[in-house]
Amino acid sequence: MLFASCSSQRVARTATPQKQATAKAPREAASPKAEKAEKAEVVISTARAYLGTPYRYGGTDRKGIDCSGLLLCSFREADIKLPRTSAEQSSYGKAVSIYELRPGDLVFFSAKKWKGKVSHAGLVTEVRGKDEILFIHSSTSKGVVESNLLSPYYRNIFVKARRPF
Repeated sequence: MLFASCSSQRVARTATPQKQATAKAPREAASPKAEKAEKAEVVISTARAYLGTPYRYGGTDRKGIDCSGLLLCSFREADIKLPRTSAEQSSYGKAVSIYELRPGDLVFFSAKKWKGKVSHAGLVTEVRGKDEILFIHSSTSKGVVESNLLSPYYRNIFVKARRPF
């Protein structure tokens, strides 16, 4: 089931009254920076809708999802097609330093037994400060959760980060 499609359930997003009023007016071109931030927001809110979903290797729906499937489905909601596996996803976008991370960036990890080969992926959701960067991922033991990238465990297995927008 490695190539299963994402569930077709879209994340419900409601416009604020102010946005509803402006939606009827001719649309002004948003700045590229604003468009990227909006896409990142869509991707993050979609990923968070999967919180609590159990882990399932090759899974891409609410019955079970793996780390790369979570990214695949979340980015699809923003009309961005990511590769399927975490190793392939780790080449998507522009390389960024762990010190430059912002919401929407991709982070990649390697279990010690894989010796630097990417085997796990996540999505930065919040940068709270120099000691706390939250990312969402599908953990084999806990399912979809948010964790601190800068905790000793994740910092130790961190391999690289990419900016997809």
